[in-house]
Amino acid sequence: MHSALRTLILVCAAATPAAAQVADLRSTTQFRVCADPANSPMSSKDGSGFENSLAEMFGQVLDLPVTYTWFPLGMGFIRQTLQAGDCDVVMGYAQGDEMVQNTNHYYTSIYGIVTRADSDLASVDRLGDPALKDRELGVIAGTPPATTMARAGLAKNMHGGDLTVDRRVLDPVGDMIREVHDGTLDAAVLWGPLAGPQVKDDPELQFTPLLKEEASPRMFYRITMGVRLPEQEWKRELNSQIRRNQDQINQILTEAGVPLVDDYGKELLN
Repeated sequence: MHSALRTLILVCAAATPAAAQVADLRSTTQFRVCADPANSPMSSKDGSGFENSLAEMFGQVLDLPVTYTWFPLGMGFIRQTLQAGDCDVVMGYAQGDEMVQNTNHYYTSIYGIVTRADSDLASVDRLGDPALKDRELGVIAGTPPATTMARAGLAKNMHGGDLTVDRRVLDPVGDMIREVHDGTLDAAVLWGPLAGPQVKDDPELQFTPLLKEEASPRMFYRITMGVRLPEQEWKRELNSQIRRNQDQINQILTEAGVPLVDDYGKELLN
């Protein structure tokens, strides 16, 4: 988490004339997207990610060509892209981060369990299920399900992948899905937008959303776009387009295999 001091600095800066000029950085001739070039299945430099498809949709409704500033997710991403003025919107940004101004959310997704379809764990839909005891389980370290799994006594058999990696080099989520497929892991607990699209076309695997988890931390998160802090007009324009085009957004996400849930993480929408 960022410190309260950092928040205060950002708020104060937004009130200065220099910060007010940041609004002038937004292009009126291009839909300029900040993105990771290798964060498949979300964003990819080859245009195959579902966030690429969503960016193209927004470019069309805004009547602007889509261009990209590519930079790997992790330390310095916002500073080197959005804050530098090289691009104007970050697709797929979790609600609540103070480094950006969030639009309204355009989807809500959830963590879930990837298993083989023929596994005796295929019916498991809670992390507290006794069937998970003494099984080899993959999870990304530092994600919400890792905390719940440790609390449920599963820590000794957890195989953790790194949360922040250069996806041009490493692919911990893809590796875990492959290990579930070949039986090295019995199951993996993963973020739906990363796992769902990789599982949807494999009849030997399934993704079961964690709809029944009630204890903290929550397993579902609202996903927005991120814009620069002072850019209220730009945020309002994007919010308007989200509202007008929600059905098309949902269709793109559903076709990609992203598990969509209601705003309370209790019911699947697709």
